[in-house]
Amino acid sequence: MSYRVAVRALCEFSAKVGDLDLRFTPSPTAQEGISGHQRVVARRGPHYEAEVSLEGQFGALQVRGRADGYDPQLNRLEEIKTYRGDLARQPENHRQLHWAQAKIYAWLLCQQRQLAAINLALVYLNVDSDSQTLIEQHCTAPELEQFFNAQCGLFVQWAEQQLQRVALRDTGLHNLRFPHGQFRRGQRELAETVYKAVSTGRCLMAQATTGIGKTLGTLFPLLKAVVPQQLDKVFFLTAKTPGRALALEALHQVHHSAPGIALRSLELVARDKACEYPGTACHGEACPLAKGFYDRLPAARQAAQALAILDKAALREIALAHQVCPYYLGQEMARWVDVVVADYNYYFDQSALLHGLAQVNQWRVALLVDEAHNLVERARQMYSASFDQWQLQALRKSKPAGMGSALDRLNRQWNALHKTQLMPYRVVEELPEAFLKALQHCVGLIQEQLNQQPTGIDPALLQFLFDALQFIRISELFDGHFIFDISKREGPGRRSLSTLCLRNVVPAAQIGPRMASTRSATLFSATLSPRHYYTDLLGMPADTAWLDVTSPFAAEQLRVQVVSNVSTRYQHRAASIAPIVELIAAQYALEPGNYLAFFSSFEYLQQVAGRLAAEHPQIVQWRQAPGMDEGQRQEFLQRFEAQGRGVGFAVLGGAFAEGVDLPGTRLIGAFVATLGLPQVNPVNEQIKQRMARLFDAGFDYTYLYPGVQKVIQAAGRVIRGTDDKGMVMLIDDRFAEPRVQGMFPTWWAPQQK
Repeated sequence: MSYRVAVRALCEFSAKVGDLDLRFTPSPTAQEGISGHQRVVARRGPHYEAEVSLEGQFGALQVRGRADGYDPQLNRLEEIKTYRGDLARQPENHRQLHWAQAKIYAWLLCQQRQLAAINLALVYLNVDSDSQTLIEQHCTAPELEQFFNAQCGLFVQWAEQQLQRVALRDTGLHNLRFPHGQFRRGQRELAETVYKAVSTGRCLMAQATTGIGKTLGTLFPLLKAVVPQQLDKVFFLTAKTPGRALALEALHQVHHSAPGIALRSLELVARDKACEYPGTACHGEACPLAKGFYDRLPAARQAAQALAILDKAALREIALAHQVCPYYLGQEMARWVDVVVADYNYYFDQSALLHGLAQVNQWRVALLVDEAHNLVERARQMYSASFDQWQLQALRKSKPAGMGSALDRLNRQWNALHKTQLMPYRVVEELPEAFLKALQHCVGLIQEQLNQQPTGIDPALLQFLFDALQFIRISELFDGHFIFDISKREGPGRRSLSTLCLRNVVPAAQIGPRMASTRSATLFSATLSPRHYYTDLLGMPADTAWLDVTSPFAAEQLRVQVVSNVSTRYQHRAASIAPIVELIAAQYALEPGNYLAFFSSFEYLQQVAGRLAAEHPQIVQWRQAPGMDEGQRQEFLQRFEAQGRGVGFAVLGGAFAEGVDLPGTRLIGAFVATLGLPQVNPVNEQIKQRMARLFDAGFDYTYLYPGVQKVIQAAGRVIRGTDDKGMVMLIDDRFAEPRVQGMFPTWWAPQQK
């Protein structure tokens, strides 16, 4: 049995030494890197060979990759890297890694073409000045073979361990049985369809009501498909922390039902949640866990691979025991596990770790996207950028060394964008090239400072850098699926300030290729209707399969009442408060128990909750507040005790409107006092115009579909199992409209109250 490894992955395993050091890395964007490579190659002449495919063998190890370029006339193999800043300040271990890659490619080329010797060159292209720096050395084939053997020798023991584990894993997966013995109603249908999708190499959109066990119903068939479909990785992607917890729980159930299965899983969390030294720069001169990181990494990696499930707590324990950074240990272990549980951004973001690893290593990946109705909005956020002029003004006042004239020039360009603007909000059809050029110049100067100051730079300057980089990266993607707008306001001293925003409204061009690059991607949620809305906005492949799982619930379990004599529109809100209070009080008196009441805003929530407290003080209540942390959210949910009595007030679309599991008598009903439509404002009206132009469905795509989807999610908190019973009261006259009710789950039987 052979083990395949990419040249880059081999070198990152064997040739990285010393400190973790990110000071030289926030440099060119991906697009700048691609463009830089193309410019270098274009100057080499017609005889030059670019992207040379190479592979070689070391025992059971198969090494493969693509060399950037080879000049047969000069007998020179080139490794091309783009950068900005001062190349002399590049960390030595970065250069060492680049040489290692060049030497591995060089040996593979010598072996392939029977070369006795070869010239090697690291070609560094400064993307700002477009100047090249060549660093060359001459190597004989025996020298390169010796280097290749040494690097492979460091890797091969690890590879043999992985091969042995994978063999055990494959046997275990072949014999794996469903952990609960029997599937729930609807769960088998879901599992079979997921297995068929991955077996035929298609994507799947599956709409399945809450309570059938979607997590295990999608994960189990992919585990069974790992061996026959030769999957390298299964990525389980979630929108929120509770989704990760459910996925990890499902994996624990798999291990409990099949001890010794040798399956390895990893939970990845956000950097700010894993960092042990917040506010400290990621390099050895600032953070003790970055100092000598790569020297201590092999032992930490060996300890980590011994655990079946590396959740956040287990990863942290191992990392601290070996004095390495937990966040970057997690990134390393993503290469060596079978299942990764992570947030959407780890695969779909512009610089996503998991997608990058999958591309570099040519992994065969199956993707699970949990609560996929969230992906549209999350993807829009990933591919949008906002920049406030107040940041620039604050920076100009602090007068960072060597940046005064560059910041002044940027400010002049910024003022030019809005000085003739009469309205507070304006959409601009074309990007401002002069502004972007001035911004790029500032970014270059800040990155130079970042490279020169080992103790770090001012946090405000660093935040400005991150926001500027994001703005520049998104500007490279700008097309008809984006809106560029300027929001103008009056600042201190009656001076005009503005916020620039690049808004992605249709992420299909960014998300679609990520879906298509997998063996299979399954998007599942209780609300994926209408199908065309998600297909259009996410760019799903044309042959994507669709499944609407038969609900295990009956209409008698959930009494859906539509109150059509109340309007919750903003202009009718004051008049709606008294009747809503009476509806809640009457239902509570009829059936005392725990209820959730959802409103469109905190202000509306407070008005209704306050009047209920004044007129019906015997009804216990608790309220969601803005900005609640995880502990406060947990306290809110703990109020919903079995056989308890009270009303929890929450905002529709917020933390308690989805992903919350309150089975049995912990929750017996919900009131939804809003249709959930996004606020009518200049931004949403622009999005509506764009949706009308692209899909001929401006109002539906902007307001109706997202609003009703939130309502259905909130109502889904009530019935969590086949034995649950409860009620949902939908308070607004628009809930009686046929096209709104046409979007309700098919098992609902709404009645007029």
